[in-house]
Amino acid sequence: MLKKIKIFSIIIMMSFLNNANAKYEKLAYDFTFKDLDGSPLSLAEFKDKVIVVVNVASQCGFTSQYEDMQMIYEKYQSKGIIMLGIPSNDFGQQEPGSNEEIKNFCEAKFGITFPMTEKVSVKGNQAHPFYIWAKNNHGSSAIPKWNFHKIIIDKSGEVADTFSSITNPSSKKFRKVIEKLIINK
Repeated sequence: MLKKIKIFSIIIMMSFLNNANAKYEKLAYDFTFKDLDGSPLSLAEFKDKVIVVVNVASQCGFTSQYEDMQMIYEKYQSKGIIMLGIPSNDFGQQEPGSNEEIKNFCEAKFGITFPMTEKVSVKGNQAHPFYIWAKNNHGSSAIPKWNFHKIIIDKSGEVADTFSSITNPSSKKFRKVIEKLIINK
């Protein structure tokens, strides 16, 4: 029993350390991407909404999550959820296509209607500034380890939570987090 308490205590302490560096000199709303057509896509457009940022790839084992991303977007969009797909070729070269090819694939195969950005890097020194900001303010859990990593931005523009690739957007634990954030003002 004592061993379980020690392990639990360590886990709790580590969760507090994860956000210890959060300074938030900037908010998510301070970042701009380009959409798949090359037009500016400012996160400021989504102020006061919950933004789910997912780095995506067309040739990944998790690509079927596009279907659940679209389902979550359709179900919660009217309640203030924005799903944002960020194509990246950083993991296993699983997004080799052009922006036009990515757009055609997403629309034809999954009927994607949520916003999608142009292909960018999401890790390392070449990462899009949004991802560097997320890491600096939320810690290592904000760094994508693979395709379909999820970063949830709350209504105040800060990182609220992150989920690894294996967590499906339709999972109970994922929906619980976004539903709680929708309610919180």
